[in-house]
Amino acid sequence: MKTPIIGIIGCARCSKEILKIAYETGKIIGKKGYILINGGLSGVMEYASKGAKEEGGLVIGILPTPTKSAANPFIDIPIVTGMNEARNIIIARTADVLIAIDGKYGTLSEIIFGLHFGKKVIGLKTTYDLPTIKVNTPEEAVKTAEKILNKKNLFS
Repeated sequence: MKTPIIGIIGCARCSKEILKIAYETGKIIGKKGYILINGGLSGVMEYASKGAKEEGGLVIGILPTPTKSAANPFIDIPIVTGMNEARNIIIARTADVLIAIDGKYGTLSEIIFGLHFGKKVIGLKTTYDLPTIKVNTPEEAVKTAEKILNKKNLFS
């Protein structure tokens, strides 16, 4: 059985409310045993990673930098790209489903790439007028991701 990979994308600098949402979403992903992938840096990425790690989850960080030193302390597998924002393509391609939490232009690019690659994108506290699946809570985001993963037969 293939372990599903859920991408959490979002801003590096954001409010405490958004950080808490990212943390809670990461915790649920980790508790359920899914792999979390993100950009490996601060903000939403770091707090989602922290939540997943606290529940024993595996966290992959696709770093925009040319060294591992930029990775937040909760990344298990740092993938060094030196590609700056172009690394967003790797995140969008690798994730089985994406959860966007808040975000700015970098998050927008990841959403667009995900949609372009045929991935479902769940929007939590996002304001973009895009064909994403809007949800209101971390629990709803992960439940929605699970429904998508079930349709993809990733659990069989």
